[in-house]
Amino acid sequence: DYLFGTCCSKIICRGCDLANKLLREREGQLRETCPFCRHPQPKTPEEQDKNIMKRAAANDAFAIRQMGMKCYREGDYEGSFKYLSRAVELGDVGAHHFLGALYLEGKGVKKDYGKAFYCYERAAIGGHPSARYDLGCEEEESGNI
Repeated sequence: DYLFGTCCSKIICRGCDLANKLLREREGQLRETCPFCRHPQPKTPEEQDKNIMKRAAANDAFAIRQMGMKCYREGDYEGSFKYLSRAVELGDVGAHHFLGALYLEGKGVKKDYGKAFYCYERAAIGGHPSARYDLGCEEEESGNI
């Protein structure tokens, strides 16, 4: 389980977040800050979105993937495909996995099992655990295991 720092696009484990909170308490700091960049944490979802857009404009692949996932949750599958494709171009393996899901479901793009499993394979090769699991399930369903 992790937290995403929208200020710097760093992934923070819960332990690091707790250590940062304890440090702030000892030092008497009232405002939450990022353990990496020490930027104040956003107070509202709007501030959070603004931070992510700023990071996405700087070609931060993880932030671009987050925008793609936000579009997906909001039902904007074409927007999701656009952002995830850009994140894939920048080398984000998580985006490869989610792009595969769009192809598999036919959301925002024509359903294409070949492209879906190509994306899953690329994500799995990159070390994405869910992509590895999905490929294993497909192999089992196909009778290859």
